[in-house]
Parts: sequence; structure tokens; C-alpha cells
Amino acid sequence: MKRQQSILSFLQKRPTAPENEKPVGGGPLKGHTVAVPEEKLKPRTLAASNRSNILSSAVETSDEVRGTETPPEKEQRPFFPMKMTAGGENYEINRSGQSLFSSIKHKFMKPSSAEKPRDRNLLDGRNNTIQLTSNKYSYSNGKDKETSIPVFPRMENVIDVEETVCKGNKRDPIVMESDGDIAGPETPGTQPLVSRLKRVQENSCNLGSTTTATANAKFSMGNSKIETPGTQPLVPRLKRVQEDSCKLGSTTAATTNFPMGNSKRVKFANDILAENKKDDVASEMASKFDWLHPSRIKDANGRRPGNPLYDKRTLYIPPDVFKKMSASQKQYWSVKSQYMDVLIFFKVGKFYELYELDAEIGHKELDWKITMSGVGKCRQVGITEHAIDDAIEKLLARGYKVGRVEQLETAEQAKSRGASSVIQRKLVQVLTPSTLIHGNIGPQAVHLLSLKEGTSVLADGTTAYGFAFVDCASLQFWIGSVTDDASCAALGALLMQVSPAEVIYESQGLSKETQKALNKYSLTGSVVSQLTPAQPFSDFVDSSEVRNVFQLKEYFKGSSNVWDHALDEVVHQDIALCALGGLTSHLSRLKLDDALRNGNIFPYEVYGGCLRMDGQTMANLEIFNNNADGGTSGTLYKYLDNCVTLSGKGLLRRWLCHPLKDVEEINRRLNVVEEFMGHAEISALIAQHLKKLPHLERFLGQIKATLKSSALLLLPLIGNKILKQRVKAFGYLVKGLRVGMDLLMLLQKEDDVFSLLLKVFTLPMLSGTHGLDKFLTQFEAAVDSDFPNYQAHEIKDSDAEILSILIELFMEKANEWSQVIFALNCIDVLRSFAITANFSCMPMSRPVIVPRSNSSGFSQKSAGPTLHMRGLWHPYALGESGGTPVPNDLCLGDNEFGYSPRTLLLTGPNMGGKSTLLRATCLAVVLAQLGCYVPCEKCVLSPVDIIFTRLGATDRIMTGESTFLIECTETASVLQNATQDSLVILDELGRGTSTFDGYAIAYAVFRHLIDKVNCRLLFATHYHPLTKEFATHPHITLQHMACTFKPISNNSPSTNQQLLFLYRLTAGACPESYGMQVALMAGIPKDVVEAATKAAEVMKTKIGVNFQSSERRSEFSTLHEDWLKTVLTVSKADEDGDEDDVFDTLFCLWHELKCSNQKL
Repeated sequence: MKRQQSILSFLQKRPTAPENEKPVGGGPLKGHTVAVPEEKLKPRTLAASNRSNILSSAVETSDEVRGTETPPEKEQRPFFPMKMTAGGENYEINRSGQSLFSSIKHKFMKPSSAEKPRDRNLLDGRNNTIQLTSNKYSYSNGKDKETSIPVFPRMENVIDVEETVCKGNKRDPIVMESDGDIAGPETPGTQPLVSRLKRVQENSCNLGSTTTATANAKFSMGNSKIETPGTQPLVPRLKRVQEDSCKLGSTTAATTNFPMGNSKRVKFANDILAENKKDDVASEMASKFDWLHPSRIKDANGRRPGNPLYDKRTLYIPPDVFKKMSASQKQYWSVKSQYMDVLIFFKVGKFYELYELDAEIGHKELDWKITMSGVGKCRQVGITEHAIDDAIEKLLARGYKVGRVEQLETAEQAKSRGASSVIQRKLVQVLTPSTLIHGNIGPQAVHLLSLKEGTSVLADGTTAYGFAFVDCASLQFWIGSVTDDASCAALGALLMQVSPAEVIYESQGLSKETQKALNKYSLTGSVVSQLTPAQPFSDFVDSSEVRNVFQLKEYFKGSSNVWDHALDEVVHQDIALCALGGLTSHLSRLKLDDALRNGNIFPYEVYGGCLRMDGQTMANLEIFNNNADGGTSGTLYKYLDNCVTLSGKGLLRRWLCHPLKDVEEINRRLNVVEEFMGHAEISALIAQHLKKLPHLERFLGQIKATLKSSALLLLPLIGNKILKQRVKAFGYLVKGLRVGMDLLMLLQKEDDVFSLLLKVFTLPMLSGTHGLDKFLTQFEAAVDSDFPNYQAHEIKDSDAEILSILIELFMEKANEWSQVIFALNCIDVLRSFAITANFSCMPMSRPVIVPRSNSSGFSQKSAGPTLHMRGLWHPYALGESGGTPVPNDLCLGDNEFGYSPRTLLLTGPNMGGKSTLLRATCLAVVLAQLGCYVPCEKCVLSPVDIIFTRLGATDRIMTGESTFLIECTETASVLQNATQDSLVILDELGRGTSTFDGYAIAYAVFRHLIDKVNCRLLFATHYHPLTKEFATHPHITLQHMACTFKPISNNSPSTNQQLLFLYRLTAGACPESYGMQVALMAGIPKDVVEAATKAAEVMKTKIGVNFQSSERRSEFSTLHEDWLKTVLTVSKADEDGDEDDVFDTLFCLWHELKCSNQKL
């Protein structure tokens, strides 16, 4: 207001300064000095009556300044008043009524020296230094603190003759006195000798705050003539654009009141002003939130990110900064400082807003526009309350954690507490990709895993791991422990089975081997796991403290299996309970205490009572993900997945992770599958009902989580939304269970099928007075009465109470409902097995599972491990190419025809089908022990306890593991854990190192597995001397994948013959691997292959000499060596030894020799 009054006064009364007190224009040049007498620097003031009419921050005037002498113009013309910038402040000069000659006469005065000056300098009245500017609207600063009239100090220009004359002509500086005057328009001839680019840059810097100058220009236009292109001074166009920009201002009014001849000038000036404003805002925000800057950020404990204990989830806010915040700011930052890893949506009216760092993410991921507003005038983006769910779903799909700070009251309720009251808010919900309950979750369960590694090594050199994981959608928890060696095979099995979306582990609490396993299998599983370190002393606490927390907060009180009972079946209870404590601490932070109180908890065994497959084996066999792109195409899961329901697909995955080992359980499943295959009408009836089922497991978990949790329903707006979700979930659950009950009631009428099903699962009483059918009917009637349109129910005041009562009564039989849902899932999976077998492109047969009596040694009186398959084919190796697989016969161990070796030494050409045969064998065993039909004409096997695979050649650069190191690590796990009932698959062991080292390792491992373990073994190799070494071993069968040659032309050499793969398993060893032919097929130039062929012949001749000893051993196998050692041991026995023992030993040796000769 004072500023407006001073301007108005200035318009009403325009004082005219004396001629010798008019301001001086022009710009000094950088680097020059001026000699000025001290008496000419004294300030001059006006009468006190004029002081109040002038703007503040005036400068002193100087005495006259003489310019070069030029003829005066014939006409006088007024020109616009101008803005002056000196020392960072604005000054106004009114020059109305002045002649053009008087304003520019100093430029036409001849200096006192003959030398022409190069510069015009202005003296800074404060520090006697020169400030450089070439803008005609910029002035040197000289302040008069007693008046507000623009007055300038007396100036003298100094011309350094040394810079204007020839070199060597030294003269004293010339001092000039000039009259105080206002500079007229500069022309190219009168501009200082400064480069054009530099003048443009300097003029751009003098834009500053142009709003005041524009306003003053508007007020002074009454006494000025409008400039036209014809009346503008002769100044280059670019400079005129820069000078005109000073007059524009930052508002539309300024633009309209100051006419411009070109719209491009307006745009140019506006762009510069906007950029300056943006820089000013950024600078202000940087200083306002400097504690958020990466160079200054700290956690709540004051630790920097480089600290090993740094907690990235928290933020340190300086106390003095927090005290100065408003009430709403404190609401936001008190939450955000504890959830820095979460995007916090802050409810403001009908909008949800993100601030500062979160706003950047909203701008990047959702393309929301950032504005300067919100809490504390900071950067913010926002979305309406109607679109918040879609936005959160998109952010969750991209891996972000999202929290919602809701208003606990309406604005009217807040005002009723006082006019200055702030609406109360609270963080009520935190959603993460691993704890999804609603929304698009997908067919597979989403797991959150907590892992704790034991601090001490066990007696056998292994390490114990405790773990706990949860499926929040179905409200199911599991707890367990596992021991593992340095290979982390068991840990890999756990990660492959659970396939967690997120892994919580103790920061600084994992060994390097464990961290490598986590990094490896987090990318190998069905989903990419997010690794989240937690604080060791706050999240992972001692087991005794975990027990106290559970009792205090009543966790798992609603579980059918009390948590300490589930813990009884865990081997390493302390570390398992510590892992469970870390999981519950994390969920409590995510506001999921209701889930913890009502969740079900069960014990979990990685290998308990099932066929063991470690993580690497599951990856090699492509059980859930293929090795090409990580998808499900070409996997065993995809091959078997004909399930109708989502919960059935989840059970199929769990069964694949744990194939059975008990013969009776396997046959029970096979009986049901066979019955479904023989009764297509029953299978169709089942599919018809299952298609109507929702995901009953998840709806049951959602309803159970709502028990005694009505706090969210009291929230305005969001309370009604949550209530609608609960009504919808309860309606779907009741209606879905009715469909499932109808199916079970129909199957109950089929005595044969139903009796077989009851051997696979158990069911509660379905019909009768106390049956579930009658109990469910009551809830159907309640839903139809109170929530007829449960899918889109309109909320009433009484709905919350009615729904709460219904849910509490319904969950009284939660265990029975869980049994019904599990039965429906089993029916879905067994039907899927039947569909797979019925619609197979090649023969499939029911496997014959024979129990095996424990035996040792070479005695044939008791049955040993066996695996006999006729017409075996890979179920999906050629599925996409459309080819037909070639069936093969495989016989390992005892069979109906008598004894057969348990080891197959397999050779053959590259690409001949060796790896396919190995994988097909393992998959057939897995299918058989799942209770599914097998892809072969006949299958007889004794149960396998462990499957080991060493397939492919891969390295892990990120973990520093070479191809050969990975080979040896996987092989070490085989040698340490394989038993006689195991199935071992080794493919080309030793190829990752030199030829002789690789052959030596392959030989030693192969011999150890034959002599020490004697398990079912398939050993594929290109080391052909091994076939000579073990040609006559009685426990080894030599076979190869057959191939043939097709001549391209008559009398063509071998390199010109086409290699044809027959994919047929044939007796005997393959003479060579035919690598040259495969090289030609791969596209290696023909001349290179011919050169390699010649080199191969030379090397075969040289290397063959080294293997002559092994070739001579072909008739004297390693088994004969053992017999010879036994004879030598007996011969060295003491004379006083027991003769009966010696006789028994010799008799056994004779018996084995006799049996061996009969087989040969």
C-alpha cells in the first residue's frame, strides 16, 4: 500500500531535478579504474517535502560526463521512462518533457584529449569500484540514505592511453568531467567495444524483477510517445529484443499496457522470466528441505547411509525445523519420517496428495504434474479419492509400497472442537506387493518370507536356518527350520518352493554364501523377490522376547493350531521363532495386527516325508520356470495345469514341490485319477461346478481377518468403502461354498468315486441335522435378506452390526470350511491329472510303485532300487515345434527279468538327445510319485528319496562363480547327500576345465558313485576313454544315442556327410561325438572344420598313447580290483586269527565271482 501511495504521489507531483543533477546513463567496462575527486562524491538531497513522493533506494548523482562530439539532432523527442538496476535494487527515473539532445548530449561532447575514449565508466558511490553492464537501463549504485530521489554521484571518466595508442607510447591517464545527464539511446557507433554475445548475456542478467518497472512504465505513458519501428534507435535486432524484455514484466497486464511490435519478443522474455522463477523456487525448496538432500539425509538415529546400521526406513528431522512446522505439516512428517520406504498418500479434503520425494515418484511413474502447494508449500502431486484405488494398484504393480493417511473426522467435526482445530489424521493402511489382500493378486499365492541364519555351525558342519512366511490373502502362516551345507541347496529348495515376493532378513546377519543364494534364487523363482534388510535389534529379537510379545498382543489367538503347538514340530525352535518375530514385527508396522491375531499358523517342512529336489534340481528340470525366458511355457507345472479354480492351481504347485514317497499315498491318488479317466461324465460334472467357484481360500482369509476389527469402519468415507468390500467378500464366500457343497453332495451319491476320494482327504459331516449343508443354508438366507445385491450393496447404518454378527457366527466352523475348501482343491488337481493323461499325444500308463526292502552289498536275494520304463518319452520337449518325440526303453536295477545294472554310462553325438533322455527320466519319476500317469508304455519303480541333477553349463558373474566352480559345487552336494535310493543325473561333468583335469574328475566321481553309493545313475559324457575303463564292470551298462550319416555326394569325405540324429537309445558305446559335423551345422566355415579334422587326427594319435593303459584295463574292471584287495587282506591275516572268518570271507568272494560270471 505504501508503495502504491508513493507511486500515486509521484504521478501527481513531478519534481524536475536541476540540469546538473540528472542521472547518468551508460555502462562501465570491466577492469578499469576511475580517478574521482573526493569533493565530487558528496551526496546532494532535495527538500524534505519531496522525499515522501519518491521511491526508496535512491542513488547519488554525479557531475557532468562529457562524451564524443557529434552534431545535435534537429528534433527533440521524448522517450519512455526506464527501470534502473544498481546493486540489486530498482530505481525509477522520470524524464518526461526532456529534449532528446539534452538527454544524449554527453555523447556528442569532445573530450579534452585528442585520443578517442574507448570506455564509459560509472563509479560505484559505495566502494569506488566500477560495475560492468552494457544495458542502457542499468546504473551504478550510489545510495543516499536520507532521501528517496534518484541522485547519482559526480563522475569522472578515466581513459588509459596505454590501451588506445600504439604500443610504447606511454601517457598519463586523462581525467574528464561531464555534466550529469541521462544517456540517450545507444547506437552501434556509441556502444562500448564489447562483443555482441557478451552484451546479450549481460543484458539478460539485468532482467530481474520487472514487474515494478512495467508498472511505472504504464503510469508514465501519458507524457510519452509510443515508439514505432521507425522511431527506434539503430540498435541490432537481438539487442532490441533484450532491451524490450526489460519492459515486459511478468503479468498479462504489463504486456497489454506496454505495446510490443513482435509476439516473439514477449515469448522470449516470458521464457526467461519463467526460468528465473523456477530457479528461485528450486533454490528456496533446496534450502527449506535441505535435510532431505542425499548429502545430508540421516535416519532417525542420526546415521548416514554409509553406516552399516543405517535404517533407510526412517528419517531424521531437525527438532528446530519440526517445531516451526504447522499442525498439518507435523501430521505428515511425523508419519513420513517413520515410513521413508513407503509412498504416503495424505488425505486433504477429497484429494490424496504425495509430497516432495514421493511427488517425484508420482510424477515419474504416473505422469502427474508437480505443483508447488500442499503441506508447507512444497512439491506435490495429487489424485481424487475416486481414482486413488487405480493409482495405488499401478504403483503396487511396479513394486512400490503405499500407505494412506486418512482423515479421522470431517471438517465440520474439526470446527466443532474449535475454529483453529486441525482435522485429525492417522496412517490406517500400508499396502505392499507381498501383503496384498484385495485386488488383482493373480493365480499364485503371494508370500512374504522372513529368514534367520543360525550364528553357530552345527556338529556336522552344517548351518541351521529358521524361517516363517505368510500368505496374507488367505491369512495362513508357516514356520519351520532347515539345515544346509555350503552349497545352500536346501535354502535354494525353500526359496523355489515358497517363491516369495519379498524376503526379510537380518541386516549384517547373513553369511556371504547365504547372500549369494538369495541373490541367485530371487531371480530364478516364479517371481522376482525383493530383498529387504531389517534391523537386528528391533525387528529380529530374542526368542524369549518374541514369546512375550505374542502373549501380550494375543497373536494367532484365532488360529486352529496354536503357535506354540506348531513350533513343537520344528527342529531348531529358537531361530525359527526369531524369524517369526521378524515377520510379525514387519506386519505390525504395516498395520496388519488384525491378521496376526486371526491368522492360522502351521509347521512347514522343506523335505519332510517327500521326494527331495533342491533348488538347482528344480531349476534344471524346469519345474516352474523355463531356462529360456523364465516363463511357464515348457514347464512341468504348465503341462499338468488343467485346473479350473485358482485355489486348485495353488495346490498343484504345492504338490509339485513335495512329491510323495509313501507307496500307499501314491496309489490312493492314482486310484482317483484312474476313476476319473474311466468316467468322463463325472469329470465333466466336476468341471461344471468348479467353474462357478471363486477363490474360496482368499475369501475365507479376508472374512476371518475382519473378526473383532471394526476400527476402520468408523472412518469417514473410507469406512463405508471397507464395509462394502467385506459385504462383497462374505457374499462371495457363502455363495461359493454353496456351489462346492452341491458338488460334494453329488459326488457322495457316487459311492465308488467318493470312497476313493475320502482316502485322499477328510470331510466333516455334510448332511443331517448337524451337517454343514443345513448350517450354510441359514447364512444363504441371511445374505439374501440383508445383502441381496452383495456385489454392489448400498450401505445402511445397521449393516456393520449385522455383518459383524454373521461373520462371528459363520467363523465358528472355520476348520470345517477349511476342510471343504481343501477337498474341492484336491478334486480339481486330481481331475487335472486325469485330463492330462486322457488327452496326451502319446501313450501314458499308470506307474507301478513297488516297495523296496533295505539291502546292502551285492546279494540278489532281496529286491534293490529299480527303475524300468518302456517307451519313455519327454512330455513337452517338442510341444511348440510340433514334432513327435522318439520313445526309448530304460532299465536300471532289478526288474522282472532279474538283475540289471543301476548305472547307465551314456555317450553319443552332440545334439543327439542325451540331455533330453536324462530330463525325461527325472520327470517320469516326479510324475509317478505325484500320483499321475507317466509318459511311457510301462513304468515300474521303487520310490526315489532324492533327485540330483548336474546339467548344463552356466556361470554367475555377479557372484564370482565360474562354470567349473558351479559344476564342482553341485557335484559335491551329490557326493555328500546321495543314498542308494537316490536318482542321480550327471551330464558332461568336467567340461569346464582342461581335458585331463576334467577327465580325471569325471572318472573319480563316477567310480565313487558306483562303488560307494550304488544308486540309480545316468552319467552322460564325451570322455570316451571312460567307456574303455568301465566296459566290463558288472554294475554299469554302456549305451549311446544312435545316429547315422547321409552322404551329400558320392565318395564325399566325412566332413561333407550330413549327420542324422535318430534319438534312439542303443546298446554299446558311441565311437565318437561327431563334433565336426555339428560344427558345420552350426555354421562354422568349411575350411575351418577341415583344418580341425586334420588336427583332431594328430591329437588322437598322440593322446591315444596316454590312454593305452586304460584300454588294457578293459578286461580288468575296478570291481576285480576290490576282489583282489580282499584276497590280499585275507592272506595277510595273522595266523592266530579266526579261521572261520577267513573262510566266510573267501566263500562270499567266490559267490560274487560266480554270480558275476553268470551275468557276463
